[in-house]
Amino acid sequence: MTYIKDYSQLAEYMDRLGLFHMDLSLDRMETFMAAHGMPNIPVVHVVGTNGKGSTSAFFGSIARAHGLKVGLFSSPHFISPRERIQVNRAMLSREVWVELASAVLSTSGGEDLTYFEFQTCLALLAFEREGVDVAVMEAGLGGKFDATNVLAPGLTLFTPIGMDHEKLLGSTLAEIAKDKAGAMRHEGVALTGPQEADAMIQLQDRAQSVGARLMYSVDLAEPVRGVKLGLNGIHQTMNAQLALAGWRWFAAGRDIRSEPRLENFGMETVFVPGRLQTVDIDGRSIMLDGAHNSHALTALSAALNAQNIRPECVVFACLKDKDLASMVPLVQALTDGPIFVPAMENERAMGADVLAEALGGKARPALSMGEALEMGANVPGPTLVCGSLYLLAEFYRLYPECLTV
Repeated sequence: MTYIKDYSQLAEYMDRLGLFHMDLSLDRMETFMAAHGMPNIPVVHVVGTNGKGSTSAFFGSIARAHGLKVGLFSSPHFISPRERIQVNRAMLSREVWVELASAVLSTSGGEDLTYFEFQTCLALLAFEREGVDVAVMEAGLGGKFDATNVLAPGLTLFTPIGMDHEKLLGSTLAEIAKDKAGAMRHEGVALTGPQEADAMIQLQDRAQSVGARLMYSVDLAEPVRGVKLGLNGIHQTMNAQLALAGWRWFAAGRDIRSEPRLENFGMETVFVPGRLQTVDIDGRSIMLDGAHNSHALTALSAALNAQNIRPECVVFACLKDKDLASMVPLVQALTDGPIFVPAMENERAMGADVLAEALGGKARPALSMGEALEMGANVPGPTLVCGSLYLLAEFYRLYPECLTV
């Protein structure tokens, strides 16, 4: 197939590729890039376990505040794959997606790409076509063999590295960090925020072995204080500081004057759905957060405590490849009230009955997100919906208006 006639056909094609089909190698991406040619656009690569989406958004928002045209590639999406590719925070039209998809598939190697690789290539073609001043590329689950690692970024940002995707990346933090550190390029430039010791050692070892320059966010940007960040939660101050440090390095290399007023405006006006986002549904306060591993759940708990918020009930679900033993006590500690566990429409989801049993006596399974919300409708106080981003996607399908500011 080298021609896509409309977006419906494109959606069917991407469904056939399989959202969760992965083959961790760079061969297909390298074949495609050799045929197409590497896009001549500045790239900032964002790698890590948690905070990638927020850090990418902070960087993009600060850059836009300084007048740059910004391409952003992120994942996963909530309702439409079109959410993954944005230019100045706007999705591309269905017609443009069709044109770009046809261009990808008509390029040598394009028909062999996996789901994530296909969209990575589509994003690069989009940013090339749109003439962006910078492309912010969020890695998927990996580092060394992630599809985004075929690029030669001018800067790589490392967000906190923690335990996640152990079956694919390794069973220890050091193994996972080694994979993530593989995104560091020969004689490249990388910047990291705070890391656990085992992760930092891997980043430092990789930098030394490939002759890369590894810098630290605390040396380029002061702690973010006195700024009302557009994203809620105390952990976002670290993501914002990393993005700010990265922006200052990027701007200095292009003789762009970074102005404190515009830096603050960018950090204040950023928006990413599902990051401790509070919405009002028929007078009911619902908080949405994509904390899907123990590291993120710990950060979520700290953010709630810092704001003196105690959810009266929790809606939680996760994928079956997660380390449930480490997550259960963290989820249980989020509320004194009930925990509702909806079944998700996802082949990788952990069964609602199995998960509810693991979470203990105050957990109850539900047939769907809608039923889980109904079960907690009469519980006084705020409801917290957290866990897999695919769980949040089911909330947004019910309330799509909550996807935008």
